[in-house]
Amino acid sequence: MTNTAELRSITKTFDETKAVDDVNLEIRQGEILALLGPSGSGKTTLLKIMALIEQPTSGEVYLYDEKVNEKNAERLRLNCTMIFQKTTVFNTNVFDNVAYGLKVRKTPKERIQNEVKQALKLVGLDGFENRRARRLSGGEQQRVAIARALAINTKLLLLDEPTANLDPKNASAIEEIIAKANREKGTTVVIATHNMFQAERIPMRLALMGKGRINEVGTPAEIFGKLSKTLASFAAVENTFTGNATSAADGTTFIDIGSEIQLQTTAQPEGLVNVFVAPSDIILSRSHLESSARNVFKGRIVEISDLGKLVKLRVDAGKSFIVQITKRSFNEMGVNLDAEVFLTFKASNVQVI
Repeated sequence: MTNTAELRSITKTFDETKAVDDVNLEIRQGEILALLGPSGSGKTTLLKIMALIEQPTSGEVYLYDEKVNEKNAERLRLNCTMIFQKTTVFNTNVFDNVAYGLKVRKTPKERIQNEVKQALKLVGLDGFENRRARRLSGGEQQRVAIARALAINTKLLLLDEPTANLDPKNASAIEEIIAKANREKGTTVVIATHNMFQAERIPMRLALMGKGRINEVGTPAEIFGKLSKTLASFAAVENTFTGNATSAADGTTFIDIGSEIQLQTTAQPEGLVNVFVAPSDIILSRSHLESSARNVFKGRIVEISDLGKLVKLRVDAGKSFIVQITKRSFNEMGVNLDAEVFLTFKASNVQVI
């Protein structure tokens, strides 16, 4: 697969502090990649290095299969755009804001008109051409900034916490625009975020960052399906429990998490431990299932969240469990709030972290 960008052994030091520490990462053409991590983990610095705004202290940056150097950096920089957390718009109308990059590139007027029109349509700002950009809401200004990048057909769009200062409605609109730009224009997108839910929804792949390093790379399902210590260290993750582990005669381990609930795991920890059960690993049923699964609990549905093709349910079984099922399964089961259900999952699905 062709890469839009590649980072090889990238390190960036500020006053003897390593903001980025020996990072290797490939950004595939046409993908959405999220850099997920807490504040101070190096996400913004890494974006600036990809945008050729910052030079690494050591290591190599490749853009579009070219190694970046002093001779080609200015030319390659024209094909990537970084949008910062605090949006910058010029003190003029929306049209001139979006057309700025095209005018710098001495694009013919007719093409400028067409590209600006198409970009504004994509971000949902049709008819905003003559409005003053700085009088728009924060979400609308963020859309103007994205439109400015899309108008020049940027190959690599770098977004630093693009929804951090927005209300839920505007945040959702920005997320949809990102997905639409990727889908319709094939724009490669790298988004830095500390938002767990955003990291589950938007990207095709995740790079999990901590203390300037990339600790894991994978699909959202891979990263969230197997909770790592890095993820657990900063994220409020569903179905994490603390309890005392006791070995059983059959080689498994019981973990008492309180409220008369003991989870059985194939891991063999001892003493006080933290455990995780992925919501997608729990089978929900209206009656007790006959299976080899070691963990079976009876509970009551106390919350239902519609996520489009998926449904998340919170079940009170003495402890609160989150279960994720398809909407089709949910409809076929015919369950609702206060319904009595059974939770079933294998001992191998109880991960010790």
